[in-house]
Amino acid sequence: MLIVMNHNASQTDIDAITRIVAEMGFRAEPIPGSERTAIGVLGNHGYVDDGKILELPGVQRVIHVSKPYKLVSRDFHPEDTIVDVAGVSVGGKSRPVVVGGPCAVESEEQIVKTALFVKKCGADMLRGGAFKPRTGPHTFQGLREEGLRLLAIAGKASGLPIVTEVMSPDNVGLVAEYADLLQIGARNMQNFDLLREVGRIRKPVLLKRGMSATVEEFLAAAEYILAEGNQQVILCERGIRTFETATRNTLDLSIVPLIKELSHLPIMVDPSHATGKRSLVAPMAKAALVAGADGVLVEVHPEPEKALSDGPQSLTFPGFEKMMNEIGVLTAFLQSI
Repeated sequence: MLIVMNHNASQTDIDAITRIVAEMGFRAEPIPGSERTAIGVLGNHGYVDDGKILELPGVQRVIHVSKPYKLVSRDFHPEDTIVDVAGVSVGGKSRPVVVGGPCAVESEEQIVKTALFVKKCGADMLRGGAFKPRTGPHTFQGLREEGLRLLAIAGKASGLPIVTEVMSPDNVGLVAEYADLLQIGARNMQNFDLLREVGRIRKPVLLKRGMSATVEEFLAAAEYILAEGNQQVILCERGIRTFETATRNTLDLSIVPLIKELSHLPIMVDPSHATGKRSLVAPMAKAALVAGADGVLVEVHPEPEKALSDGPQSLTFPGFEKMMNEIGVLTAFLQSI
């Protein structure tokens, strides 16, 4: 349920409603807006009688929200959320951002070289995996804390904010010491203990869609993070599993405008994991921006043929530079229409 206050409602009115909602056994979440304050009612699992609330001073109307996600819904928060990642704005009317870097951190030379190159080409953030969730246990699993240390070196050398994945609730504090944006991978989208843990810190979170997740499940996963108090969440479409085998996954670009209808959270697209094919990354990155994505994440490696993970979907340096030039032209065109 969402209680919409009159534009001239006083703080006393808001406090009174918050108190009454608590007496009803629910949690009240005031949501200040540019014109008026709304109060979200959380914790109810069915219809709530609004008769008592409608009679209170300052109340304009009550909206019953039946979705399993509330805090991420536009019903609760009609204005776009803009997430600040170490000075880089994501969402709203901000310029679409580009996150580039290798799938995995392999060495100091590799990650620093890549960081400096993607920065030169106009990337806004550096991606790189230190903890790698892999399908098979015998494949490269990442350098772990050493990888985080190397990412920090590369981030300092390039001046780029760092994006890296956290896989376990136990490692959230460690990863947060190094990363500017904590990534929750597709395999962990419904790791609820992990979602709660990143919700308790005040670092931005990049939440990837699970490989078989519906839109409702995706947004409900984001709700876990916001419910713990962390409002700085970026969603990410990275392809879903279908019957198709020609690509690694099926990139669902329709989710971009759909998410913008349903939620105030920004959404990015990862065409590298979605397609699994180097030749498809740039076209799908541009298509994502046309669909309205707030940014793209792409994998870049100085020598993809020698990469320890995901080489076939990693852009070469010349390929990334070409894509960035094309994105620059496309972004200028989109801003003009």
